[in-house]
Amino acid sequence: MARNIPGDIQNSASWRLVFTREAEKDAKKLAAAGLKPKAIELLEILRENPFQTPPPFEKLVGDLAGAYSRRINIKHRLVYEILEKEKVVKVIRMWTHYE
Repeated sequence: MARNIPGDIQNSASWRLVFTREAEKDAKKLAAAGLKPKAIELLEILRENPFQTPPPFEKLVGDLAGAYSRRINIKHRLVYEILEKEKVVKVIRMWTHYE
């Protein structure tokens, strides 16, 4: 289940961000790895316009078909779904989509 989480990202713009439990756990790993600023930068972009490029995004296939991915760094990705009717961006993972 996705939930709103308070903190560094405010949901005052046009798209609402919600985070899965896994994404919440990943946020702690990102902070410990020093990647929090880059993740926050990407989340702000998604909050403003999830279709914005740059930075580039890719549409995922397989188990994550329908989701999108943006690079946090060479190894880690921010994986999310866009629920257009609700104007919601559901953040699925913020670590790696290869695990």
